[in-house]
Amino acid sequence: MRRLNRKKTLNLMKELDAFPKVPESYIETTATGGTVSLIAFTTMALLTIMEFMVYRDTWMKYEYEVDKDFTSKLRINIDITVAMKCQYIGADVLDLAETMVSSADGLVYEPVIFELSPLQREWQRMLQIIQSRLQEEHSLQDIIFKSALKSASTALPPREDKSFQPPDACRIHGQLYVNKVAGNFHITVGKAIPHPRGHAHLAALVSHESYNFSHRIDHLSFGELITGVINPLDGTEKIASDHNQMFQYFITVVPTKLHTYKIAAETHQFSVTERERVINHAAGSHGVSGIFMKYDISSLMVTVTEEHMPFWQFLVRLCGIIGGIFSTTGILHGIGGFIVEIICCRFRLGSHKSTSVPVQDGHLNNHVPLVTEDAMQ
Repeated sequence: MRRLNRKKTLNLMKELDAFPKVPESYIETTATGGTVSLIAFTTMALLTIMEFMVYRDTWMKYEYEVDKDFTSKLRINIDITVAMKCQYIGADVLDLAETMVSSADGLVYEPVIFELSPLQREWQRMLQIIQSRLQEEHSLQDIIFKSALKSASTALPPREDKSFQPPDACRIHGQLYVNKVAGNFHITVGKAIPHPRGHAHLAALVSHESYNFSHRIDHLSFGELITGVINPLDGTEKIASDHNQMFQYFITVVPTKLHTYKIAAETHQFSVTERERVINHAAGSHGVSGIFMKYDISSLMVTVTEEHMPFWQFLVRLCGIIGGIFSTTGILHGIGGFIVEIICCRFRLGSHKSTSVPVQDGHLNNHVPLVTEDAMQ
């Protein structure tokens, strides 16, 4: 009974076979068919390799929403070197709420040499090349997001040479926590002091001839510090052509949530426009000499997520490649054979017409003459 049930099951499965087998005696192979098959297999192999490379790659997905977090503090990461001694300059932040942030809480004033060493100059040159490429090819920002590591460092390397030159510049670096509203971070002459109507700087004790706001921005970012990410102003260097020169940076900050396979962080991207001018009250160019960074917070928040192709989608695309190439090459081979057969038939018909026997009355005689008894004799 079990054998009978197995035979019935096998017969039922054979009847349901959607891929009937053709006996080899009914199969005819041709040279053209072999050539088309070779081309098809080669194309399938190449497309499969390319599809696998796409499957291994990832891409960044950008989503936008309204930023509802308006109570938290905004962190500003600063590393700027100014070509003046530390006792002559002061840095602070004043936001739209007229709230002054004391620089003593988060910023460090370090006397340094403004001129870079050869290794540091090479680092700055490479950073400027990367910045120029980022402005031309915005897709490189995705690569930077993917390769961002908390352990990687894009900071200015320490000096490799031991210079005995006295410090002629001041490196201002550290972090500031400010309200999440528009504000103005500035570095100007004299230390900042609080004032009932705002704030002021003690600039009267500094000689006017010692003003030199040539500066180098080694790092400027907002939010959580991600050392592997290159920001728009990193590596910027400006040389002042006059003592009374003002450098202005207008910055738009966009809150950003970054989720990759390596890190997850809440940071901020920003775009910047620059302007510099010489202060000359007689010519109508009013203001204060110094470095001014006016920032504004965007109301939109960007979520950047690194995504990967699912395995099932890779299998579906792979099956589509194989099936599509088989079907397409089969159709093209059939059409090509049909065209060749038509051309060959025309050539055969033409050869038969050229062997016809002409008669004197101008008509073609395609009949074979009858053999009579008189001709036999």
